[in-house]
Amino acid sequence: MKILIIEDEISLLEEVAIFLRNAGHLCECASTYYEAEDKLALFDYEMIVLDITLPGGDGLDLLKTLKQKHSETGIIIISAKNSLDDKLLGLNIGADDYITKPFHLSELNARVNAVFRRKFHKGDSKVSIAEFVINADAKSVSVLGNPVILTPREYELLEYMTINKNRMLSKQSIAEHLWGDDFDSDNYDFLYVHINNLRKKLVDAGAQDRIKSIYGLGYRFTV
Repeated sequence: MKILIIEDEISLLEEVAIFLRNAGHLCECASTYYEAEDKLALFDYEMIVLDITLPGGDGLDLLKTLKQKHSETGIIIISAKNSLDDKLLGLNIGADDYITKPFHLSELNARVNAVFRRKFHKGDSKVSIAEFVINADAKSVSVLGNPVILTPREYELLEYMTINKNRMLSKQSIAEHLWGDDFDSDNYDFLYVHINNLRKKLVDAGAQDRIKSIYGLGYRFTV
């Protein structure tokens, strides 16, 4: 899962990023309103962890923009504010959850995973797509009942493609999802290797070859 953490307390920002990365997520960081605004304009994320109070602007304004332009993105507000009004305002604007500082990092991760399941897997940790069963909690995949051993990167690639099934995904967007916003767009060799390895493992397990190359543009997972 690709997550943008927007938090002005640098120590907390780093702690959250390290914890979520260790939990298997790809995390990008922003510590000011304008830095967050720039990243949201340039890149896509599946989840936003958003502080309300930011240098240079109001986090709730970012939330409003997010819901207009990226309605499918999951959003969890974190804030030192503990009033009911703040919670209700954030949730009414479109946040999916709200956690108050101080919080346990394990609780934040649990909420991130819960929002992800609700947004992309209809609340179920196991999702069936064609001949695949994807277990989001275990980060595992089976084909026709047979487990397929994937690397973490291959799993993230398959999950990203199935979430966006039947949509053309550019090479750039896939690479940024797997390696972060600083990916070197001049070289897609690593992406080709992961695509080919994933395709071979799935076909060898009995799946149809559903990863289709769109010449010069990207890939589509067809269902």
